[in-house]
Amino acid sequence: MHGSLYVIATPIGNLEDISLRALRLLGEVDLIACEDTRHTRKLLAHFQISRPTLSYHQHNERERTSELIDKLKSGMNIALVADAGTPLVSDPGYALVQEAIAQGIQVVPVPGACALIAALAAGGLPTDEFYFAGFLPSKPSQRRARLVALAGINATLVFYEAPRRIKETLADARAALGNRQCAVARELTKLHEEFIRGALDEVCEAMQTREVRGEIVLLVGPPVADASEAMDRESVRSIAEEVAALMRDEKLDQKTALKRVARARRLSKSEAYRRLMAERAAETIASDDVK
Repeated sequence: MHGSLYVIATPIGNLEDISLRALRLLGEVDLIACEDTRHTRKLLAHFQISRPTLSYHQHNERERTSELIDKLKSGMNIALVADAGTPLVSDPGYALVQEAIAQGIQVVPVPGACALIAALAAGGLPTDEFYFAGFLPSKPSQRRARLVALAGINATLVFYEAPRRIKETLADARAALGNRQCAVARELTKLHEEFIRGALDEVCEAMQTREVRGEIVLLVGPPVADASEAMDRESVRSIAEEVAALMRDEKLDQKTALKRVARARRLSKSEAYRRLMAERAAETIASDDVK
């Protein structure tokens, strides 16, 4: 008989957030597959659990999946854990779960801590509908294009972000999404847990002079109904088109055409240029996807 694969959530900070069921199963399984064996062994040692561990991360996922499937088919019960939180949520594990299901192996979820849910619970933004977009691209042009592509989703947007990029991401979000409400959730469940809430303009300004550290979840509220914001979002979608029309119809160079568009929309030249580049990046990505 096949063994079972237990997908077990572990704490994202506060060790008291692990469930009794998770502790029992971690002590009973034959093997624990984890991102970083050193990190997981510290968690196990804290709860006086001694079980074999095996590394399973993005760099060895393909080889390890085959190995773990063989072990499961031989009858071993295996736990899959991430370094923190729920496995597969912006963490490795999908390939293993997918193959286990294909092989008729029982996959058992053991729920617990998850950073995006914790942030939503206390972020103060609508939770009836939300869209989890994971990590945004690190390359600025791709990040802006991705944000532009998400602009039409009528739900709270949830992102994971690195502290070194959060200031740029906030500025890009303001340019691509308008001045929506947002919340930056930092170091959730840990000693220095913090929420910075407000409009994107306000949060951008508040973050500029700060040295940001720790794990971050960024929440951006759904599109606002205010007419000025609707016009602002329309500008994000149409600046490239309007510049192209001015260049074609009035024989203007790009710089002059963009200057005129910026003036008409009451934008600074740098802001208009950033939005133009974001649109063009989005168009390039869309074109590449078609190819």
